[in-house]
Amino acid sequence: MKDIEAIAVLQDPVRRRLYEYVVAQGREVGRNEAAEAAGVARTLAAHHLDRLAEAGLLESGSRRLTGRSGPGAGRPAKVYTRARAERAVSLPARDYRTAAELLAEAAEQAGLDAGLREAARRRGESLRGPAAPCGGLEEAMEMLTARGYEPHLEDVEVAEGAEGPRGASGAAARVVRMRNCPFHAVAERFPPLVCGMNLALLEGLLGTDGPVRARMDARPGECCVVVEPSKNNRH
Repeated sequence: MKDIEAIAVLQDPVRRRLYEYVVAQGREVGRNEAAEAAGVARTLAAHHLDRLAEAGLLESGSRRLTGRSGPGAGRPAKVYTRARAERAVSLPARDYRTAAELLAEAAEQAGLDAGLREAARRRGESLRGPAAPCGGLEEAMEMLTARGYEPHLEDVEVAEGAEGPRGASGAAARVVRMRNCPFHAVAERFPPLVCGMNLALLEGLLGTDGPVRARMDARPGECCVVVEPSKNNRH
């Protein structure tokens, strides 16, 4: 299906709510859960979820939601996750991805990593404008959402003897992770270059002398940067 046809599938408001809910979970979602979240009947949710899968916007599979196996565990249920493929529409046709990949390749070969990071940091500061550095994790999430990062709060445990976001070993802490990398396609080909650029961009956007800081912490399938309380804001 062409990208424009796939995106048009989201025009239906119920279908779009279901898609946004599945995407926001970052895991497999069953029909019952999606229906409840969207406030619609299970049969209607199933119809729209399958339509999204047919359009290539979701991927479907099956598993036992009870967590049990063997006799009496019940039949596998259909589950959905966001599709790995990207969809984009440009009228008239444009190919910025190829240009980005060529520029990244040239920058990597020329050893321009430091210059790219500095340019990215300046761009982040420009996007923030005259505002003070980001005031906390909630504000950071708003800023990151506006940039397409799909942030979510995550509780982490600090290992014994290690200094974590709150500075005390064994203490619980909250950090912001991001399910989406806006530069994913290029980052896959040139990870050190693009991830370094991404970190510098977010340092400029959020600030480096406020209550939060951005640092590199790559995790498969997510953005390579994590946002956490800065040292000056740890307790």
